[in-house]
Amino acid sequence: MPSDQSTWLVAIPQNGDAEGTLQELHSKLGTSSKQGASVALLPIPSFKTGTLDSLVALSEELPKQDASFTGTVAKTVDTLRNLLNNDPAKLRQHILVNEKPVDSYLFGDWRWNEGRYGTQRSLREMLDVLVKEMSSIDNVMKTKLQNYNLAKGSLTQMQRKKTGNLSVKSLADIVTKEYFLEESEYMETVLVAVPSLLVKDWNTKYERLTNFVVPRSSQKIAADNEYTLFGLVIFKRVHDEFIQKCRENKFVVRDFVYSEDQVEKQREELAAADTTEKELWTELLQISRTNFSESFQILVHLKVLYLFIESVLRYGLPANYAGFIIKPEPKATKRTLTALQTQFTYLGRRSNAPVTKGKPQSSGTDEVAGEYQTLMEQEFFDFVFTEVPWIQL
Repeated sequence: MPSDQSTWLVAIPQNGDAEGTLQELHSKLGTSSKQGASVALLPIPSFKTGTLDSLVALSEELPKQDASFTGTVAKTVDTLRNLLNNDPAKLRQHILVNEKPVDSYLFGDWRWNEGRYGTQRSLREMLDVLVKEMSSIDNVMKTKLQNYNLAKGSLTQMQRKKTGNLSVKSLADIVTKEYFLEESEYMETVLVAVPSLLVKDWNTKYERLTNFVVPRSSQKIAADNEYTLFGLVIFKRVHDEFIQKCRENKFVVRDFVYSEDQVEKQREELAAADTTEKELWTELLQISRTNFSESFQILVHLKVLYLFIESVLRYGLPANYAGFIIKPEPKATKRTLTALQTQFTYLGRRSNAPVTKGKPQSSGTDEVAGEYQTLMEQEFFDFVFTEVPWIQL
């Protein structure tokens, strides 16, 4: 059963009256019918068919490339969604193809891009070009996303140092020069973060944690909901012992040496990290927007290539086929499919029944190219069918 969250692409043998068929589909499937579907022509070029073996090989390969292309488009959308904090309104502004909504691109007189994918090429050459372009987009997206995530991670780490409690956060903007002992050969100022519930213990114990602690030197510098930061003076000779005793009493000695140059350096590093993150965010947003447009167009061209190849394998020559774009109303998907099957029931006489994947089955007709049909691991219809997933906002 086709998805009710996708746009359907259909191909049938061209009988010279594609417009007439379109009008019939409008009448049976269109918005004025019970199905309420949107319907439009999908011009399918007359590509060079090549050999039967090459068509069968391409038929085998296309589903794999289809899955890969669809994945690239989906990853690009996910990148945009994450950059825009899952805001559907903002995402809608960037999920555009040639600066138009996806439906406007598909239903706005869609045409094969002859300038980029000239039909004078073989089918294999065109597929290789599509694969090369999509691989390039995927690689660029991976590199840009990695660069942005590294910058964002670095900024987050710096910000965390500013937003944690006093036992972990940066003290550069909290402690000033006045709290520190002037340079001394024998003594030093130590900063200790004391759990709020242990402040009384600190005041009672700090002078006797080790020898050579300067009496009454403890002074409160700052406090938050979890810790109170104290500064005190000890002799350098007991530095390691003092740290150990603090640890035993659940007091956290902060490894911090006051330096105006260091404080300024930390501020500059944070500002630089913030600027870099913003610049890479903007760059990634712009390239994701561009690459969504490009990758979606490449995906649709691959789908049309699939319709042509499967039509040749199913209906044979001449390689002249009519295509249609159908966007079903989700609640009427089954009715739309039934109406579509009814409309093209007559094609059952022209199409071959499914066969084991990769194995030919003769129909006994003169149209040799129509003697082969590859199972695409999906439900079999009398018309050639594929679908383009909707972009979920």
